[in-house]
Amino acid sequence: MFTKILIANRGEIACRVIKTARRMGIATVAVYSEADKDARHVELADEAVLLGPAPSRESYLVADKIIAAAKSTGAQAIHPGYGFLSENEDFARRVEEEGLVFIGPKHYSIAAMGDKIASKKLANEARVNTIPGWNDAIESPERAVEIARDIGYPVMIKASAGGGGKGLRVAFNDKEAHEGFTSCRNEAKASFGDDRIFIEKFVEQPRHIEIQVLGDAHGNLVYLHERECSIQRRHQKVIEEAPSPFISDETRQAMGEQAVALAKAVQYQSAGTVEFVVGKDQSFYFLEMNTRLQVEHPVTECITGLDLVEQMIRVAAGEKLAFTQQQIPRRGWAIECRINAEDPFRNFLPSTGRLVRYQPPPTTMEAALPMPVADDGGAGAVVGGGVRVDTGVYEGGEIPMFYDSMIGKLIVHGSDRADAIARMREALNAFVIRGISSNIPFQSALLAHPKFATGDFNTGFIAEHYPKGFRAEDVPHDDPDFLIALAAAANRRYLERAAGISGQLPGHGVQIGEQYVVVIRGEGGHYEHRPVRVQQNGELVVTVGERRYALAKDWRFRSIRASGRCNGQTFVAQIERHGLWLQVLHNGRRIDAQVLHPRAAELLRVMPFKAPADMSKFLLSPMPGLLVGLLVQPGQPVQAGERLAVIEAMKMENILTAGQDGTVAELLARQGESLAVDQPILRFA
Repeated sequence: MFTKILIANRGEIACRVIKTARRMGIATVAVYSEADKDARHVELADEAVLLGPAPSRESYLVADKIIAAAKSTGAQAIHPGYGFLSENEDFARRVEEEGLVFIGPKHYSIAAMGDKIASKKLANEARVNTIPGWNDAIESPERAVEIARDIGYPVMIKASAGGGGKGLRVAFNDKEAHEGFTSCRNEAKASFGDDRIFIEKFVEQPRHIEIQVLGDAHGNLVYLHERECSIQRRHQKVIEEAPSPFISDETRQAMGEQAVALAKAVQYQSAGTVEFVVGKDQSFYFLEMNTRLQVEHPVTECITGLDLVEQMIRVAAGEKLAFTQQQIPRRGWAIECRINAEDPFRNFLPSTGRLVRYQPPPTTMEAALPMPVADDGGAGAVVGGGVRVDTGVYEGGEIPMFYDSMIGKLIVHGSDRADAIARMREALNAFVIRGISSNIPFQSALLAHPKFATGDFNTGFIAEHYPKGFRAEDVPHDDPDFLIALAAAANRRYLERAAGISGQLPGHGVQIGEQYVVVIRGEGGHYEHRPVRVQQNGELVVTVGERRYALAKDWRFRSIRASGRCNGQTFVAQIERHGLWLQVLHNGRRIDAQVLHPRAAELLRVMPFKAPADMSKFLLSPMPGLLVGLLVQPGQPVQAGERLAVIEAMKMENILTAGQDGTVAELLARQGESLAVDQPILRFA
């Protein structure tokens, strides 16, 4: 077994590998860019080596620097994590040639399976079901349009070396095929250094289900059941779960056996994932194989009790698998939510900056201890379920714009799917993130959707149910008056503290009444007034309309997270004070409220509203990022839909277009400039 390994990655996956290595008694070496000098993975590792400047092409993608770091620190093996060089055959071969061990598959397996074009041909030879398409690299956007027409729209345009939603577009017509080809090629070249593109038929209303495989150097190969990954936005997975609520045991076995057959065809060693698209009749087709650890691997760990990183290390060290296919358990249900630094209410634009507050929910599971110990002492069996957080950030740290948007992964395990959903909703309520925006409200809305609860969804779920984007009113709540009651209860605590201050003049001290009005702030100066009654007789009782809320809560001043019981049921919520306003969050729903005496509420009704400045003549940056392209000049007329600027943030190109016809008056930003949110880029005449 190795005594020291280097992790050629950053963020949560680097931290996750370090945890397992530490449990196994293996020392770790971290590598980092200048932007990550204060990152969590650098602090957790036993040693750390600086690679270079912030851009990944000058740091995390430079194989020579990573190999030199391994040699200089005496590391015997390199774990690549996911992304960056994890599926780069040249890197894997170089590692082996330099006398080091690559903790992953052999380079020839990566070459065969990591390349989506070659892997599809191999799948056909191995008699694995495949989707119709054009499997050779396409040289131009014009040729892409011709091929798309031959296959028949809609088609999926994919980068051969793509992954994680990068270098992938769906086209429904010639224009989208032409533009999608160009965007995919640019993204693929920037992210992976490989701009080959291919096209295949897009199966409508599909499920995305993947099989986890694991092989050793002695010819043993098993599958560790499936993961349901159909909840996606722009081809980026949002929620993953194991097992799938859709497929039958027969389909599961057939998919698993085909995945193993494909892995055996390339003598696969280590952990890998075979992805399938599954039709509503449970017919399934091979999509691609990821020759690395997947982001969503924790849900497989939770239902099997196996630490996949440990298995990868043991296989790389030459050990045999310690179990057979029949010995792999499948217990309970696991769900993972990807917590990303993005604003769901601004079309999911990236949100970078400092994590002013970061308080994940209390955890009962660890990355290196995938399942809590059973109450009955059974190995890996879960009675109570658990919560796990995999992250690479900390309170006060920065979310840089150079890398992906992931803050962390929230994983729960329950006895069944309904139990897991309930645990996840509670964990999301307890997850405190401030300073940047996160997609937690969106995750809460998805979990509350009745079709998600029944397992009735496919990869088009988000596009179908949120066609105009995600708005605050899209967040369902079974009892919105509960948030009003929480606001009134929090206000009562502030009044009690104020009433207890010494030195108040007799007859002029703070008086605590029972009748109040909760004023909820809306858009455009509109307010909703809700009368409430607040009584304290042993227990705090808030009456909103005809609803009565008996509250016993654990909440301290300056604390954001509030938990307790309401009418006998446990709850977790977030309450935060901003000046005179209280911000209350629960199950994804948020209100901003003032709790006023009735007379003060009447006076508020007549207060004038100060409208925000009119910025309709300006093109504003919708996100923090790098202005990589200014496509117009002063005095140039533009038409609605015309491209104006290109902003790069978190490895994605974002194209800004004109909302209406007009003329460019002046440019207010320069190409190459780092932009803040709502910073003006240009002004229209």
